[in-house]
Amino acid sequence: MQVMVELSLYPLVNEYIPPIQNFIDRLNTYEVLSVSTSSTSTQVTGNYADVMSILGAEMQRTHEEVGQAIFVAKFLNFDAMQARMGD
Repeated sequence: MQVMVELSLYPLVNEYIPPIQNFIDRLNTYEVLSVSTSSTSTQVTGNYADVMSILGAEMQRTHEEVGQAIFVAKFLNFDAMQARMGD
């Protein structure tokens, strides 16, 4: 099953850009993920199990390194959408 997750990260620190960039850079190291970044969010696409495992580990790492940080996420199951569209 494929999933797309749209993430926004809000580190609760004065220097907020470096933790965001670090998180995105780490996501881009995983070959099993497709990562697309815009000015307000990052979309991560891939196999459901891979995406959830990687995001869990990387979100935990961000919390450990940064402290207080907010993640906002939206999840879309691509397989269900494709089935409705007749693919």
